[in-house]
Amino acid sequence: MKLSRNTFIVLLIIANIALDQITKVLTRLYVVPGSETPIIGKLFTLHNVENAGAFLGMGSDLNPTLRLIFLLILPILVLGYVTIHIIKNKELDKLSLIGFCCIVGGGIANVYDRIVYGSVTDFFHIDLGGVFRTGIFNFADMSVMLGLGLLLFEGFKKGKEPKTA
Repeated sequence: MKLSRNTFIVLLIIANIALDQITKVLTRLYVVPGSETPIIGKLFTLHNVENAGAFLGMGSDLNPTLRLIFLLILPILVLGYVTIHIIKNKELDKLSLIGFCCIVGGGIANVYDRIVYGSVTDFFHIDLGGVFRTGIFNFADMSVMLGLGLLLFEGFKKGKEPKTA
């Protein structure tokens, strides 16, 4: 059975939201807030941190009105626009479509947390001995980054294709 394009879009977005929310529920239930649990030594650790801001806590010190605008209203408008764009634009290639769905799913998941909990639960941390280190992040963040990576990859791929008149 072949899924319709719109069904594929909805299922991919829902899958991203579900994976994010399941991992956050498990983190809230089983990981002590503020703790650090080694998964692979110090390279990959599990935390339970509530982030009142956006990426790496940016915006957490904004006054409540600005935080509402920049962390809730603006993201909701952008996610709505992107969702309409991917549904209407039938010319999108498969990788771009998947990329946009990952961005929308991850974005919705984090917006949901801000609405319901007032903050976003972050729990993963990677530290490759100072060579590469992340902030503490969650599945929704990974989804958004994967989506951006797919869009960049597809953009570079298209840029190398010979132009046809």
